Amino acid sequence: MQLESLNKSYKSNNIPAIEFPLVFSSFRNGLWLFGIPSWLFGIVDRSFAAFTDGYVSSIELVHLFTASFFLLGWIYLKPEESSNIGGIGAVRSYAIEARNSIDEHSLHATTARMSELQEQHVIRQEYILPFHYICQIYHLLNLKHLETIHHFSLNNLKVIGVSQIQPTQSGGMVRFQTVLDSPANVLRIWRQPIVEVGLTLHTPYTVELSIPVYNQRYITVLFNVIPVGANEHKLIIDIYSNLNWPRPLLQVVLHFAACLTLFEDLPYLQRIAQKKVHHLVNLKGISERDTMWLYRRFVKLHGARQVLSLPEAKA
Repeated sequence: MQLESLNKSYKSNNIPAIEFPLVFSSFRNGLWLFGIPSWLFGIVDRSFAAFTDGYVSSIELVHLFTASFFLLGWIYLKPEESSNIGGIGAVRSYAIEARNSIDEHSLHATTARMSELQEQHVIRQEYILPFHYICQIYHLLNLKHLETIHHFSLNNLKVIGVSQIQPTQSGGMVRFQTVLDSPANVLRIWRQPIVEVGLTLHTPYTVELSIPVYNQRYITVLFNVIPVGANEHKLIIDIYSNLNWPRPLLQVVLHFAACLTLFEDLPYLQRIAQKKVHHLVNLKGISERDTMWLYRRFVKLHGARQVLSLPEAKA
């Protein structure tokens, strides 16, 4: 039996086509919410300008009524509620539709963790990517990608060491320290120069990244990677946070950040996809450094079984 290569060769300037089932509708909803306080601010500003001098001119009335009209119009243009089911139900639905070997134990562990975090949920994005799902797992569990693949968006963030390793029955957890190497890094506005980040492999399909921000405030990113076939997977990104920022502002910022990091990922995923699947799950070819410990753990527990479980990978 031979395993097919993950993807056909792409030209160096070719970015693979991806699908965005929810990201644009989610961004639209966040933008609409952000617009309401903006129009309210405009009305308050025009009201102060009109009434503080004790005389209201016709021009000032026009400005005030115009701002009020646009606020009412903005409210009237509220986007329709998405017909998509919630995050937990969606993960279950996609797992069934994908016709893969996601077991009930893994599904239960994922939905239980999503339920724990649900009150802090901020945004959700979904993508369909033309790569074997193990390419995405390899990428997510390789700590060094934060300082290489995302050197632009994270402004030269450096991983300076792994401080804790903890295996679990179905995965494991690593805690690692990151440092802001650039004095001009915008992240210095709200975080310490050195921060300990957590990365957890809950199941063969679910990875969690926990990022401390300040004063016991966190951003938690839950990645669900659902295999669709030998050369395709669905990536579901849920971001949770207990930051007390205005919710519309936080949604816009996180949507932008998630989209930016995804587009940084694509060329890297494309390079990984040029290898054969069994090369990605061969322990002899995987670095033994602590920064790759979690991926080695994935391969030891799940690697070969996950490759052979896909319909297209069987003889």
